[in-house]
Amino acid sequence: MIFGSRLKSTMVERDKALPGRESRPFTVPTAHAVLGTPLEGPWPEGTQVVYLAMGCFWGAEKTFWQTPGVVTTAVGYQGGYTKNPTYEETCSSQTGHTEAVLVAFDPAKVSLTDLLKTFWESHDPTQGFRQGNDLGTQYRSAFYWTSDEQREAFESTRATYQAALDKAGFGAITTEGRSAQDAGTFWYAEDYHQQYLYKNPNGYCPDHGTGVACPIGVGVLYGTGVKAD
Repeated sequence: MIFGSRLKSTMVERDKALPGRESRPFTVPTAHAVLGTPLEGPWPEGTQVVYLAMGCFWGAEKTFWQTPGVVTTAVGYQGGYTKNPTYEETCSSQTGHTEAVLVAFDPAKVSLTDLLKTFWESHDPTQGFRQGNDLGTQYRSAFYWTSDEQREAFESTRATYQAALDKAGFGAITTEGRSAQDAGTFWYAEDYHQQYLYKNPNGYCPDHGTGVACPIGVGVLYGTGVKAD
């Protein structure tokens, strides 16, 4: 059952993951096809970065490049063990990686809270190793933070959204939350995956959102006791 349902529903162990390679086996564009900004930096001073996973990364990336205040987006593989993986390797569930999206943003133009609201509402974070019919550990929900502020915001909004999901009859949130340092290198995906839905407007782009609003702005922001606007 190497490519069967058991592998796709169980995280691969480090010593059984594909080893990968020491160098990138493909090219990556220097500039974002829509925003024109550098895919791998450098970005303007003050730019913050967060990494997230919401199932298939094509639609997830489009959601965030359309968000005002986002400097650039890129798709890649993160959270597993294999060095410089390919798309085919990641889709085998033998790398341990998620299909991840890098989001570089200007916090003066878009708040982290707004990005997290979009994150929660744009997929179903209760499904474990899948999103809809997309089955595999690479499709799991994940949020990899790069600062304590981001961690606190993730944890606070997760609790807020869980309460809303409970009222709507959904199960427990299964989103993997950890630091980007712990999740490991963000390995950029192949050229043709970057801004895929701009290059292929009729491409695969399922909507797995629960339809449940994340009531940020109603409760307390970041657990600080300050009401959000």
